Amino acid sequence: MKHKYFGQLKALRPKGIQSTLMWAFSLISISIMLFLGIVLYVRFSALSRQENVQNSRKLLEQTGENLEDYLVSMRQISDAVYYNVIKENEFSSQKQEIQRGMNLLYEAKREDLRSIAIYNSSGSLLAAEPVASQKEDPNVTRQDWFRQAMGRMENMHFSTPHIQNLFDDGTRRYYWVISLSRVVELTDQGDSQLGVLLVDMDYSNIFRMMNQVNTLNSGQYYYLCDSNGQIIYHPRQIQISQKIYSENSEAVAGYKDGAYDEIFEGERRKVLVSTISYTGWKLVSVIPYSTFAHGMVDVKYFIMIMILLMVIMLVLINRVVSLRISRPILELNHSIVKYEAGEKPEIYIGGSTEIRHLGYSVQKSYEQIDSLMQRILLEQAERRKSEFEALQSQINPHFLYNALESIIWMVEGERNEEAVFMISQLARLFRISLSKGRSVITVKEELQHAQSYMNIQKVRYKNAFTVIFDVDAALYSLCTVKLILQPILENAIHYGVGGMEDSGEIRVTGRLQGEDAILQVTDNGLGMSGEEVALVLKGNKRSPRHGSGVGLVNVNNRIQILFGREYGLTVTSEPDAGTSVFIRMPAVPYTEENREVLEKGQGFLRGAGNDKEAQGMKDEE
Repeated sequence: MKHKYFGQLKALRPKGIQSTLMWAFSLISISIMLFLGIVLYVRFSALSRQENVQNSRKLLEQTGENLEDYLVSMRQISDAVYYNVIKENEFSSQKQEIQRGMNLLYEAKREDLRSIAIYNSSGSLLAAEPVASQKEDPNVTRQDWFRQAMGRMENMHFSTPHIQNLFDDGTRRYYWVISLSRVVELTDQGDSQLGVLLVDMDYSNIFRMMNQVNTLNSGQYYYLCDSNGQIIYHPRQIQISQKIYSENSEAVAGYKDGAYDEIFEGERRKVLVSTISYTGWKLVSVIPYSTFAHGMVDVKYFIMIMILLMVIMLVLINRVVSLRISRPILELNHSIVKYEAGEKPEIYIGGSTEIRHLGYSVQKSYEQIDSLMQRILLEQAERRKSEFEALQSQINPHFLYNALESIIWMVEGERNEEAVFMISQLARLFRISLSKGRSVITVKEELQHAQSYMNIQKVRYKNAFTVIFDVDAALYSLCTVKLILQPILENAIHYGVGGMEDSGEIRVTGRLQGEDAILQVTDNGLGMSGEEVALVLKGNKRSPRHGSGVGLVNVNNRIQILFGREYGLTVTSEPDAGTSVFIRMPAVPYTEENREVLEKGQGFLRGAGNDKEAQGMKDEE
């Protein structure tokens, strides 16, 4: 009966499967090809748009850097005139020296400059370079650059392009300039008065820079405006001035740096904005969305032809392949289903070479999966353990050197009792530091280590500060990472209370908060700004507070490697008010079983013997 059933199955099933596979594969292939065609077109469009935007952003950044370099050079000229000429000389007795210094600076940058002039607060010209006669009654006090400088004395001010109308050089030519103005302090016979330093930059340099990037014919263009939206450069500047063409510069002036989508006068476009340092100017790239469609017509036709050819080929191939693959695949699938149901049958190996190889591969994969998973878990645990030990080994030897030098100094000074105390505290400190090679100790041992360390430091600093330990006894029997308080206390001394004479205080407190243990180290020292606090746990080289050799970053990394990324350090500080460092760890009771689990990198436990929870946390990572 069984053989008869398989004979019927052999005679009937392949034919039905073949037809089903052929039609199903054909329909699926057509659907997939259409879908892939749409996806490819959308993807190509997105990539083209992204590449266009990326290229525009790079060109925008490069142009912005060129403009910033140019403006910085002008600012340097202004600084040089102010600090090296004006501040070093008096106008009544050293006017020639002032004129000579201005001449040297002008000659060094004459390709970029039109003039340098110094006015007093009443608008009278005191000195100018190049030497030229001032036009009659220019009334500089009514000009924007003068009013901006006197209105906000602490800043430098860059004007929008305007015609230079102060001096008559005899050529009867008009020059477009950008004025850099600032308030300066003038000295005359020992008396000080305020004046305005004016540096007129040649606008043609900026015009040339912007013209170089406006060479595309696809509709994309770049322009420059100030913080109020007034146009400094635009490829259609003449049309804008004649109100033939308009630009959305006033709205763009309020944008932050980045990319924006906007609709202006019915046209959808992408706008890239970059702010020029020192000026508040906005360098803007405008890309109409019609530009993105440029060149995509050929891609569309190519994808359509490719889809049509692929569909024809797949229909023919499906008809030939469906019969050959139907029976072996069914048998292979049947054996896999039984395996997935919990049984362990032999995986079917038959049919074509590819199907036989697939069956053999599936069988070998199922056989190897358990051993591979175990190996992966073991390798991850070893890696975590190696990372933890590498971090813990970064101990700065300078403390030991300094402590030994202090002991030698005490012995030489016959201060034997203090030397004995220092040696005993040092021995106690290193006994806990070694901890028989263990990485996990009790909170009580960590506190003893910290007390010994602070006892040594108080002797070295001649009791210049006080130390208070106020830790809840409920924390004593919990697990902690070894050597986490010492780097924090070292930072509190070096960058907090070490420079104070007699009012420095360091307080170490501890408490339970739900299922977590919180240790806090607080000092009343110099404190830090918000920017320094944001950088102190990132290992950023710009942060001046590197701390000890172990460092706060090291401590934070060791805690997170052992307990997870939701734990670690938090730093709060206020300048001249002190700094607080919070250590958050899970409240894990100290037992040999918990210690071994933690040191093997299997995750932390809330109680002894909970191996499933530890393994679950490991799998989650």
